[in-house]
Amino acid sequence: MQQDGDRLRWGVLRRLEFIDFRLFWDGRFNRSDLAETFGISTQQASADIAQYEKIAPANLAYDRADKAYKRTVQFVPAFIGKTIERYLLQIVAVENRWMRHEDTWFEAIPPVEVVTLGRRSTDPTVLLRVLDAVRNRLEIDVEYASLTGSIRQSRTIAPHAIAHSAGRWYLRSWSREHNDFRDYNLSRINEVSEWRRSTVDPALDFEWIHKINLVIVPNPELSPERQAAIAAEYAMENGNLVRPCRLSLSFYLMTQHNLDVEPGKLKPEKQQIVLQNMEEVFQAKAAARQMSIEALARAKGNQG
Repeated sequence: MQQDGDRLRWGVLRRLEFIDFRLFWDGRFNRSDLAETFGISTQQASADIAQYEKIAPANLAYDRADKAYKRTVQFVPAFIGKTIERYLLQIVAVENRWMRHEDTWFEAIPPVEVVTLGRRSTDPTVLLRVLDAVRNRLEIDVEYASLTGSIRQSRTIAPHAIAHSAGRWYLRSWSREHNDFRDYNLSRINEVSEWRRSTVDPALDFEWIHKINLVIVPNPELSPERQAAIAAEYAMENGNLVRPCRLSLSFYLMTQHNLDVEPGKLKPEKQQIVLQNMEEVFQAKAAARQMSIEALARAKGNQG
């Protein structure tokens, strides 16, 4: 009975969120929108609208001529305010054909253009095997399109985590070939052929485990007005942004924003933010990697 009550409350909250969503994005909705989207009766839809009105009475007003509820000038999101980015990402997903329009709550998507080079879709069979390997601590054989120039395409890895950066997905994995931890681009894995129990402890991946604060500030070569604009864009406090980051992922964040480039090497317009503690980050990353290499070598020696 308690579980049924929990499901009911969750369902009601979802429908109230839908009302909030439609008012925010479309400026209007009607009772049939609610009933058709969730497969509920018009009576239940009316009850949900009444409940929303109790919570946010100033957010909507009924227009008898249009037979629709419309957003008021006093509207303030009551349910979706903290998740706006989630819906913006849905627009991107629809435009990239990762998601169908009918799988969203948008009645009509505003004119939008997503600028991207695009990448090959992830093979669902590969993803399934990879997720199994992460979940069950497995070692897998993969066919991998490497950028290192190596003739050998087969790799034996033991993935233990997944990471995302700048539109790419990576597998954080132990490499049998190198006996260390590395990142493998998920889109370059063509096949997973064999799997077996892994004996490698992911706790030895110190670059993954340890984090460091990236201290980021506006490029001091910019004018004070532009520095203020950059600080506002990144929600900096006291003129800087402290971004905790796993050591293994710091490389991606730094290269994406030119944080690995010494200030003065690029025009400030091309390097709008700079990393104050670059040397500290490089040293910490190198030390953690060396610790992992030594720990893995000891573990291999003990197994032998």
